[in-house]
Amino acid sequence: MSFNNIISRVAAVVFAGLFSTSAMAVEGPVLVFGGTSGTGLGAVQNLRAMDVPVTVFVRPTSDLSGLEGLGVNTVVGNALNADDVDQAFAADDFNIVISSLGGRRGERRPDLVGNLNITAAAKANDVSRVIQVSSMGVGTTREPPGEGANFMAGVLYIKTLAEDDLISSGLDYTIVRPGGLRRGEATGSGIFEDYEHRGSIDRQELGRMIVTILDDQSTFKQILYAWDPALPAGEE
Repeated sequence: MSFNNIISRVAAVVFAGLFSTSAMAVEGPVLVFGGTSGTGLGAVQNLRAMDVPVTVFVRPTSDLSGLEGLGVNTVVGNALNADDVDQAFAADDFNIVISSLGGRRGERRPDLVGNLNITAAAKANDVSRVIQVSSMGVGTTREPPGEGANFMAGVLYIKTLAEDDLISSGLDYTIVRPGGLRRGEATGSGIFEDYEHRGSIDRQELGRMIVTILDDQSTFKQILYAWDPALPAGEE
């Protein structure tokens, strides 16, 4: 292992120790969108391990098996429907909202409309703290992709619009832009940086990391890039 790799791994371990979820005192309850799998589920699991009350917004067709035994509340609806999102916010007196909304090819993605609805509902319900999971590469252009643009160009564009709306909202937002997302477990070695680095990160690790910044005022109104020096670059 090269000297630079050793330094990177040591730095990652130190960072992870500074932001250990076991040392954090998150003020709940927390409302999570996109919490049935991947990054959102990782955040829910870490919050429940700290005994923080959590409500997860789920679609009627969502697979809820990952939430079994966690003791969470659920609200059923569609993030594309503003009334459904308002109903979720009315379910409790929330302090924090996490949005890790995403979609699949062939379906209407909630990245824009869903997040617009979440930001509007947060403002209407005086929930100032919003964490929005976005993507590396977002923010490079605010012009709609032209004809013939690839699928990801369109996704990055709508995520940019969602970010812009949250940034202009006046809320205590943090936007998290992860590198290539992988399907592995939490490693404890992920890091946040304030500049783009095209590394990769496991979804469960990203969920763990998000919980470490929920009450961290130094991350308010910031865009953070998340990656894991212990992993090869790329997406699964």
